[in-house]
Amino acid sequence: MSRIPAPRAGRSPSRLALLLVLAAGFAGIAAAQSADLALDQLMTELKARPHRHDRFTERFTTAVLDRPLEASGELFYDAPDHLEKRTLLPRVERLVLEGRALAIERRHRTYRTTLDEYPELAPYIESIRATLAGDLAALEGVFKLGYTSKGDAWSLTLSPLAPNLAAQVTRIGIEGVSANVQSVVIDRANGDRSAMTLTGAVAP
Repeated sequence: MSRIPAPRAGRSPSRLALLLVLAAGFAGIAAAQSADLALDQLMTELKARPHRHDRFTERFTTAVLDRPLEASGELFYDAPDHLEKRTLLPRVERLVLEGRALAIERRHRTYRTTLDEYPELAPYIESIRATLAGDLAALEGVFKLGYTSKGDAWSLTLSPLAPNLAAQVTRIGIEGVSANVQSVVIDRANGDRSAMTLTGAVAP
């Protein structure tokens, strides 16, 4: 009498589930490593542009006012740590940052201080300066970073690490294309928002 062959044993559901979890984990690690490499490449491209001169427009929204405040002017950056914001409209104002030294010119008077004296400005200024400088270490020292890209377009999400900064600024979003920063949006914990758009480089 011939023996009927036993059915071939397949993978158990539990083992298959484990394999799927492992595969998903490896895929997640690969995706994270790919994002890290892309972010490193972006920082390298930004660092390769040590001088910048761009026009900007800025829109500030707050619940205290009936309508947004708008301003425009020019933004300068020179490596390694010079950042200058010249507001031309609605009134002339100049903010210059060299290292931690901060100078503010307003109504023909100059106020000199340090960035440490303006904690409400520190995350805003450092986010712009460190991004333009391609200084990943400086960004990671202050913020938790989120990075996405599609083609040459990219987006950075910065969340302050320090509790005192997080109590003031909930999120900073920076977007650009290749080595060109195009917008900086800051959402504050009180609901205020400032949105700066860089509208193009100024011809030398």
